[in-house]
Amino acid sequence: MLSNIHSALTQQVANLETLASLLEKELHLISSRDAESLMALLDEKSTLLENIQSLDKQIETLYQQNTTLDDEAQSLMDKANNLLSDCKYRTEVNQKAVEQGQLRLTHLRNLMLELRAKESLTYDKSGKPNSGRLGSGISA
Repeated sequence: MLSNIHSALTQQVANLETLASLLEKELHLISSRDAESLMALLDEKSTLLENIQSLDKQIETLYQQNTTLDDEAQSLMDKANNLLSDCKYRTEVNQKAVEQGQLRLTHLRNLMLELRAKESLTYDKSGKPNSGRLGSGISA
């Protein structure tokens, strides 16, 4: 029974190490704005998260059957928990990077709109800014 929990924990540690690596790549892709590669990575990450969740359920069942862990299993469990905390932190960092990117895009859009408004600005006869009609509306 313990060998099963050892192999399950070993696999989970490997999964979490892979997830941490994917999260690091994800941050790089977010900052480089490589949308196509980012979407492929997100698909890979989604599959990995499903595997982690499935294995988590197996580990929980194995742990309930044998509530005491030997030193090796406890060490693996501690390592998995540390990796999980690291992955949660990396996810928060990536979320903030996405939010910052969205703020920059919103700011850029607003600057572009202001620039367009200034370019279309004309002046009336008294010299005051007028963003209305560009011409006098001559009709033939």
